[in-house]
Amino acid sequence: MFLRTTKTHLLAVLLIHVCFPFSMAESSDPLKLTFNGSAKHWTDAIPIGNGRLGAMVWGGVDTEILQLNEDTLWTGTPADYTNPDAPVALREVRKLVDDGKYAEATEAAVKLSGNLSDVYQLLGDIKLEFDASHQSYTPETYHRELDLNTATARVKYSVGDIEFTREHFASNPDQVIVTKISATKPGSLSFSVSMDSKLHHSSHVVDGQSLIILQGSCPGLRIPPKMDLDDNPKGIQYSAVLSLQVNNGSGVVHDLDEKKLKVNGSDWAVLRLVASSSFKGPFTEPSLSGKDPSSESVAAMKKIKNMSYLDLYGRHLNDYQSLFHRVSLQLSKGSKNGSSGRKGVRVTSTAERVKSFGSDEDPALVELLFQYSRYLLISCSRPGTQVANLQGIWNKNIAPAWDGAPHLNINLQMNYWPSLPCNLKECQEPLFDFTSFLSVNGRKTAKVNYEANGWVAHQVSDIWAKSSPDQGQAVWALWPMGGAWLCTHLWEHYTYTMDKNFLRNKAYPLMEGCTSFLLDWLIDGKNGYLETNPSTSPEHMFIAPDGKPASVSYSTTMDIAIIKEVFSAIIAAAEILGRSKDTIIDKVRKAQARLLPYKIARDGSLMEWAIDFEDQEVHHRHVSHLFGLYPGHTITVEKTPNISEAANNTLHKRGEEGPGWSTAWKIALWARLRNSEQAYRMVKHLFELVDPEHESDYEGGLYSNLFTAHPPFQIDANFGFSAAIAEMLVQSTVKDLYLLPALPCDVWSDGCVKGLKARGGLTVNICWKGGDLDEVGVWSSEQISVTTLHYRGSKVAVNLTSGKLYTFNKQLKCARTCSLLPNSNGFPNP
Repeated sequence: MFLRTTKTHLLAVLLIHVCFPFSMAESSDPLKLTFNGSAKHWTDAIPIGNGRLGAMVWGGVDTEILQLNEDTLWTGTPADYTNPDAPVALREVRKLVDDGKYAEATEAAVKLSGNLSDVYQLLGDIKLEFDASHQSYTPETYHRELDLNTATARVKYSVGDIEFTREHFASNPDQVIVTKISATKPGSLSFSVSMDSKLHHSSHVVDGQSLIILQGSCPGLRIPPKMDLDDNPKGIQYSAVLSLQVNNGSGVVHDLDEKKLKVNGSDWAVLRLVASSSFKGPFTEPSLSGKDPSSESVAAMKKIKNMSYLDLYGRHLNDYQSLFHRVSLQLSKGSKNGSSGRKGVRVTSTAERVKSFGSDEDPALVELLFQYSRYLLISCSRPGTQVANLQGIWNKNIAPAWDGAPHLNINLQMNYWPSLPCNLKECQEPLFDFTSFLSVNGRKTAKVNYEANGWVAHQVSDIWAKSSPDQGQAVWALWPMGGAWLCTHLWEHYTYTMDKNFLRNKAYPLMEGCTSFLLDWLIDGKNGYLETNPSTSPEHMFIAPDGKPASVSYSTTMDIAIIKEVFSAIIAAAEILGRSKDTIIDKVRKAQARLLPYKIARDGSLMEWAIDFEDQEVHHRHVSHLFGLYPGHTITVEKTPNISEAANNTLHKRGEEGPGWSTAWKIALWARLRNSEQAYRMVKHLFELVDPEHESDYEGGLYSNLFTAHPPFQIDANFGFSAAIAEMLVQSTVKDLYLLPALPCDVWSDGCVKGLKARGGLTVNICWKGGDLDEVGVWSSEQISVTTLHYRGSKVAVNLTSGKLYTFNKQLKCARTCSLLPNSNGFPNP
């Protein structure tokens, strides 16, 4: 009814079915998160979102809460991220490092820290209150679910012989959160609706229009402990408008105390929620933005007031499914008769499935978590939105954990790891916008704090593009490699898309500015090498030779690995763009040759620091010194076998424990080492059900709504998981495609994956049986692409022409080709 797919797209899908039929295989289990009761905790609720607006659906029976977020609601206003006293402190710290006084350097480095980031806020709540009869609902009839196929949350239950249904979705095309409430018996729906917020706010019903308007403001300053909101100046202003519609001919809407709307005797009701703020970018004072959130919200509501529920839902589906349906994954344990062994399995809640994963190792649950990650990225990061923060867009507190801020020493980057391999490149656009904003403030920070050219960003940022160090100890605050790491995403975007316009106009200028800073940051050191000084390995400390704990030294492995990655990328980009003779490229080549090589420690692991210090915490959650293995490319099984072995030893040394994001990173690292057994052990490690009431007892794990736990909730591991699963199935360079490099054959004996992306502009479909490759389909976005296929030691060079799907058998011989129909966006994704 609602799929408004174009004829061109349908024909393209049909052709792919014919040319590569197994590529369209879907999971034999529905892609749904299921719940047997309403949410008791926030991490039991269902997240929906359109990139900018988000809601958590609790699913209460007599009282329902939709907790709301809007991605521009933050504390604060634009700020100065420079410290004119930093150069003096920098010289002091460098001298202490040179003298081997690492503990003293660590203490002195506090002088280089800056101000705290600002804090992500929440919008408010929609509260639905149903009549008293709903308290006597039949518990056995209750069902709550999130359907990933349609990005729709549903709640169903029965009161007597009447079934009540609620449907919730967040539409990107129309920038609205929509709820439909219906009953099977005419005239049996009665409830009231109101809005509230923990922030400064007021709300009122618009007389005669069935509208509720919520208006308020975020604090103009981050909120210190014990500070009264009333003492805080106003910051970003916000407004939300909620409309209520009931079916004609039945149902009456009343105004209660100018705060609530009351519905009596309706068949169904539709709620629409729009919202806006006075935020107009990180460099504009909200009070001077010229934006009136209330007027904007009212205007947004007028645009959609005549659209029916079916119209809104159809537009939502067409938009969402054009992204989500690009990739399908089917995993099976397999059996001698070829059955997946799933028939007759009792339908259980998602929480119960997570709980039993340790014994049944259900591959369908891996599929679900993989696709849930893609759903979440689509739901919290779209072109034009803010960058996905530490919680995506979903937050219930005015003081969320770690401020809900983007953390640039792993967490923000991990949020976007799946965007390219999992075929959601559009969802990465906010990251590039954010990087551009950082570069503006970062130029000032580089010049004033470090007397350097180019731009720099540190560990923690916020909506105001904070580029300075965070406030606090050097072990976390002093880390000027955040911007450089982000620049590797720019290059990766090119290697996946082969988009020269993007490389020329967006990526290269940012990479060039970052490189300018790195060249100035590097200083002459010992034995002719260039050093970074001061240098930390994020959030980890060592025991100095004098027995004192310290975090500040020089040329940590992660520093050098990131710089190597950026230098290699800008040299390659310059060659593509015809800029190889630029002065900066000559400087990069000379500096590149003087960077410290990887070193192996006495115990056979990869050294984390330039000196073989003793770890303060052997099982530390960060594995920063393995950046060159993943997501970087300077450590590979093929080209650096000795260093790869040291990376292997490092992972064993670090152990399996750690927060969710650490687990996801370790899956990807083991996959890069082609160790399927260890990669899968870490997959299993993530499937532990976390009790929200005792979450401090856990390391990582999943909540009942499949949010990943640090704990508390951080969304990065959700995204890191799907990227790591993709890495187990497909790895690539611009010229090489590695098939099933870390497939755990025993547990995923049979399977198919469709639509994964690979470097070189490739789209890949793979099917395997009995743990062995069956067929692989590849198509290229380039006119002519020369690619080498690799599978278990065999390799074959193939020429690919754009617009054709090439299917290869298990011997890597081309079995057939099939032409693909172009559409308005070029060639469709298989």
